[in-house]
Amino acid sequence: MAESKNKFESIREWVVDHKLRTVGCLWLSGIAGSIAYNWSQPNMKTSVKIIHARLHAQALTLAALAGAAVVEYYDHRNKPKADPYAKFLPVDRYSHKE
Repeated sequence: MAESKNKFESIREWVVDHKLRTVGCLWLSGIAGSIAYNWSQPNMKTSVKIIHARLHAQALTLAALAGAAVVEYYDHRNKPKADPYAKFLPVDRYSHKE
């Protein structure tokens, strides 16, 4: 009987398949959240609020990239060696038969 994946494994698998999209979404949500927080601070100029939001989003992006690197390292270390491009290249189409 096939074992169903739990929610954590499903999320981890999606993150492994969509690393750049995950980092981009984290950056976008980080900058949006930081702008929302900084806009509630009344004693700052608008330019300072935008600079702070960019810095917070940049730090979050670096953390997300480090997390993606850890996931990649974990996957390469714990999974059997396989061709990472096998699911993208159909074998039958590139046959050497003449």
